[in-house]
This record gives sequence, C-alpha cells and structure tokens, in this order.
Amino acid sequence: MKRKITVLALSTMLFAICGSVEAQQTSKIFKIGYLDNSTASGSAVLLDAFRQELSKLGWIEGKNITIEYRFAESKGPAHVSELAVDLVRLKVDLIVVASTPPALAAKRATTTIPIVMAIAGDPVGAGLVASLARPGGNVTGLSTLGTELNSKRLEVLKDAVPKLVRVGLLRSLEGGGGSIAFDLQLKELRPAALALKLKLEEIEMQPDPKGLESAFQTAKQKQVNAIMTIPTRPFFAERKRIVELAGKYRLPAIYPNKEFADDGGLMSYGADYEDLFRKAAHYVDKILKGTKPADLPVQQATKFEFVINLNAAKQIGLTIPPDVLARANKVIK
Repeated sequence: MKRKITVLALSTMLFAICGSVEAQQTSKIFKIGYLDNSTASGSAVLLDAFRQELSKLGWIEGKNITIEYRFAESKGPAHVSELAVDLVRLKVDLIVVASTPPALAAKRATTTIPIVMAIAGDPVGAGLVASLARPGGNVTGLSTLGTELNSKRLEVLKDAVPKLVRVGLLRSLEGGGGSIAFDLQLKELRPAALALKLKLEEIEMQPDPKGLESAFQTAKQKQVNAIMTIPTRPFFAERKRIVELAGKYRLPAIYPNKEFADDGGLMSYGADYEDLFRKAAHYVDKILKGTKPADLPVQQATKFEFVINLNAAKQIGLTIPPDVLARANKVIK
C-alpha cells in the first residue's frame, strides 16, 4: 500500500512538472521584427491583412507575439541597414521583410534569425535564396513575379493608349538593394519595350512630394505619351500623390497594384499584395512552430488582378478600347 501511494505521489509530481513545463512553453511570447523601406501609413492596408491572418492562426499581438515595427520612411539603404541591425540587436525570433531592399539588409545583418519575405520581386536574381524550391539559408517567403509582370504592363498600356510611342518609367532613387531590384526589372523591360516598338524614358526621382512633382514635369518635357511605375515600396506609399499628378498632367498610367486604381489611378495589373501578406503570416506560423526557413520553398504569386478606373480615363479624355475593358477583372465606374 505504501509503495502504491509513493508511486502515485511521484506520478502526480511528474505530471505537475510536465504540465508546468508545457505551460511555460506555450506561454512564451515570440518577438517578431517587421522591416519596411516604406512608411507606416503607406503599409497600413497590407499590415492589417497580415495581422488578421496571424490572428486566425492563433497569433495575437500582446498575447503570444509582439511585433517590433521598423519603417525607413524612404530614407535610403543606409537607414534600412541600420534598422535591420537594430532588430537583430533586439534578438527577435523572426524578421518579416516587405520587399527586396529590406530583405537584403536583413540578410546582411543576420545569418541565423529566420527571414520571411512578403513581396520580393526576384529573390533568386537578387541573391536572397539559392532557388525557389530549395532556398537554403535563413530566408524564405513570397515572390511577386515583379520583373516578369512589367512586360505585361507595357503590353496592356500599348493596347489601351492609341499611338503610344514613348513611355516614362518612374525610377525611385533608393540605391543599394533598390538599385539591384530596379536593374533586374530593367533587364526584362528593355527588350520588352523594343519588341513592342516603344521607347522607354527613365525618369529618376526622390519619392517625396517635391521629387514626384519634378518627375512629372520631366515626363512632360520628354513628351512621353504615358507613364508606368515599377513595384517599389516608396511608390506604393506615395500612390495617392502619384495618381493625382498623373491626372494633373493628363498622362495615362499603369501601376503594379490594385490600390493605385482604387485610389483613382487609371489602370493596374499585378499580384495581389494583400493576399501575399496573408500568406506570409502562414510562413511565420510554421517557423514559430519549429520549421526551418531552408525547408520552406519560396512561393510565387498566384493571384493577379487587372483593374481599370473609368473615372480616371474620363478625367484625362481617354477612351479605353472595348477589348481591353473585356479583359479587366474589375472596372471602376
């Protein structure tokens, strides 16, 4: 009887200890770093989608995760690198990066902390991962197919704008990782423009109110018939101002994200960024539960949208051909 009581007591103690350890493990609050070369306000809609998806997966800010947000406010690559080092110094468990420049900065800052890309353009070309199927190292996440889609945007722009000859290509003066991303996109764009018999006029600019106004003045001086912006976080943050200026200077434009068209832009064609940020939450979930980044293949965007804003077309006196309208996923009237 004494032996049974002793065994029972020991079992109870072991059970209590195991329960205590499990409780400690499950009650750990993970620290996530978020690094973006854009602005907090310009990223709000994407971060809302990310947090909502995390919540569905059981990760709640202040309960079992905290998020350290770092926005470079379009101040350039040196500042992005400083913020990446700052997150590493805080010993975060994982870093989520918005695009290629912050991804490169984070990779330079750490080889051990997992890094999840939300909307990288060409992670293989930029040297972020060894391959999409086997990323290797500490970086994984999502790719927007940004470089390939630029050619499609040029095609759509030519179909929508009669007698299109010269296209102004807005370029953000980010430098660093921004230059790498832009060079990769130009590699695809230049031959595509030649094939379509279009001349590209590269217009460099600072992504601030003064720089934007100056860029559109330059576009007019160069007598471009239309403009396009490449996918960059600073442009996304300044989308409302870019759209306003395109209307002011009566320039047809095509953009990489639906948010531009929603905010009054003429046309947009590209990956659904909100969808990619939601998918990034699933990568975070898997990594926090123990999966290594190297074992998670990089996923390419699968959801694309072509949006036309007829109000914007009317504002600049442009009639969109019926066959182009028929191809749109959404027409804003």
